[in-house]
Amino acid sequence: MSISAILLIAGVGSRLGRVGQEPKVLLEFGGRSLLARHVDALTACNVDEMVVIVGFKADHVEDAILHLDPPFKVTILTNPRFTEGSAVSLAAAGDILRSGRTALLMDGDVLYDPRMLQRLMDGRAENALLFDGDLEPGDEPVKICLDSTATIVDFGKKPENPGVRHGESVGFFRFCPETAAALAERAVWYRANAPELEYEEAIRDVILAQPERFSAVDVSDLPWTEIDFIQDVVRARDVILPQIEVLA
Repeated sequence: MSISAILLIAGVGSRLGRVGQEPKVLLEFGGRSLLARHVDALTACNVDEMVVIVGFKADHVEDAILHLDPPFKVTILTNPRFTEGSAVSLAAAGDILRSGRTALLMDGDVLYDPRMLQRLMDGRAENALLFDGDLEPGDEPVKICLDSTATIVDFGKKPENPGVRHGESVGFFRFCPETAAALAERAVWYRANAPELEYEEAIRDVILAQPERFSAVDVSDLPWTEIDFIQDVVRARDVILPQIEVLA
């Protein structure tokens, strides 16, 4: 199976305040940047290509990638409209999503146990996304809603159908070539018609069109955190990183 891993890292990270002076993917935890940790995890999964969607301070990210010298092909794509919604960044990866390869789609601003990626690769369905049953309250987390058969019935920050069980999306996805191409078309539509929206809207569309082709892979037992706010940086450093190091 030929695999392209797409990292969405174009955003400004304005909610981090002074920490946001650099792209979030360059934040370091335990002496390793999030970008370096992504490279390590993707190397272990034997991906063929890492596609990086850059925008804010793109040259800083490009320099960091050159320094890391990943053992796979790296393609850097620029989203000049990086201040808009992340659906615009996803649309920038349209050619990759239509390439006929399996696609991994990943938020760049996540500190995580690398075993999560292997579980994503091993998911039973053609398409998979990671599910954490320990859902934080509020509108910020992206929810995955399941029915009694574990079929996904909704996906998003404010789902219309809560199902019988719901958890948080980690922001990592695996798409078969056909679904990846369909996702590209939805992302291009959002870029043209609703560029302020986030990429999850395009993913919701493809999931609800064929929910039987998706599985939610439970990673509730593994440590991770998305980094949006200053308190997330503190939690990543003081809580999540020690757990990852103990389990390594």
